[in-house]
Amino acid sequence: MIEYKVMREIEQNPMHTQRTLAETLDISLGKANYVLAGLVEKGVVKVKKLKNHPDKIRWQYVLTPAGVKEKLKKTREYLRGRLKEYEDLQAEIAQLKRELPGNGKPRNIPRVLVR
Repeated sequence: MIEYKVMREIEQNPMHTQRTLAETLDISLGKANYVLAGLVEKGVVKVKKLKNHPDKIRWQYVLTPAGVKEKLKKTREYLRGRLKEYEDLQAEIAQLKRELPGNGKPRNIPRVLVR
């Protein structure tokens, strides 16, 4: 899932640094570096070296065409899983309602005073 989130962030803002990615996604800088390196190795993300200042080197991360396909694939997988969870929860709620007296309909329950 973290790979998907990194790809989404890179697509939205290719000027992210590893530090801003880590902060945005609430992950460690080391994890951001590790995930980015893996995505670059897979060919999903391309790295371009930019020189903003003579002293500093900046990197730009860009999704490759393979990266766009991978992101779509991961989006579908994530959505499929979340829909399954939703359906399972709906079924569980329906079962719990059936187990309640009066089939889950609200009714007047006497209050008990605690002293």
